[in-house]
Amino acid sequence: MKFGFGLPTRGPLANLEGVRAMALRGEELGYGYLTIPDHLVIPRTYNHEYPYSDSGEMPGGGSGDCLDQLTVMTYAAAITTKPRLLTSVIVIPHRPAVLTAKMFSTIDVLSNGRVTVGVGAGWMKEEFEALGTPPHAERGKVTNEYIRAFKELWTQESPSMQSDYVDFSDVIFEPKPIQKPHPPIFVGGESGPAFRRVIELGDGWYPIGANPKNRMDTRERYKANVEKLHAQAEAHGRDPSSITLAFWANWAGITDPIADDGNRRLFMGSSEEIASDVEFFREMGVSVLNFNFLSPTLNEALEKMEQYASEVLPL
Repeated sequence: MKFGFGLPTRGPLANLEGVRAMALRGEELGYGYLTIPDHLVIPRTYNHEYPYSDSGEMPGGGSGDCLDQLTVMTYAAAITTKPRLLTSVIVIPHRPAVLTAKMFSTIDVLSNGRVTVGVGAGWMKEEFEALGTPPHAERGKVTNEYIRAFKELWTQESPSMQSDYVDFSDVIFEPKPIQKPHPPIFVGGESGPAFRRVIELGDGWYPIGANPKNRMDTRERYKANVEKLHAQAEAHGRDPSSITLAFWANWAGITDPIADDGNRRLFMGSSEEIASDVEFFREMGVSVLNFNFLSPTLNEALEKMEQYASEVLPL
């Protein structure tokens, strides 16, 4: 099992000092993943609810402050040598398919094969409109086609694809990614379409535990979802063991250690209780476990990183 945490792309730490300090200290402490979230523009007003909080409000949404995900990923690749670099997650329809495939391939080459592509279909309609993407209502189909285009470009000597949202042929796409057959694709999401995308197109499943529509903030809830995913995989002829399990433990703004199903919320409590949750995930077959250490100040964030590294992970 490898442990990771999110680099700041929004908020008070989303600057050169914050990104650099957290990335370098994380590598020193032995964290195996640096994760990077995605937003390009934040509309001043939007009608959709943020899907990962009970209030429906996006943390820090009012500031509109966003660093570009793939640029931050490239910077992290340049200043570190060991941690894997995970988009957490990239909103696939936000960027053209061929361009995005090229950017990931480039980062994989420059990082010596450390890229993991965490993918999602997105949620904010107004952001889609500002970026001139294909229609928001069709984002699931667009996401699936773009992922197929990535794989075609990354693996084929003479890549070619014609579909509703992708059209290319007679092109040279070099260099290919260092990782073969391609960088791992971790599918985010907790919905039925996300489960299908994992089974059909993903190398791994990467949910966040804080979705009110499908909470995975207790052991019982997470186990039930893994069993559901594995049953669906078998029904579609896919070996469940071929799906890497990753998890983002993010309860930002939640302080109650008891979840609404009456059980203790994961990764809350004493160091011993948190360590026992890590062991539970290990027994479930989870190989990537990411935490949220972002705080109002850089010192607070670094202290949280160091506390986990010194008090929890050794247990």
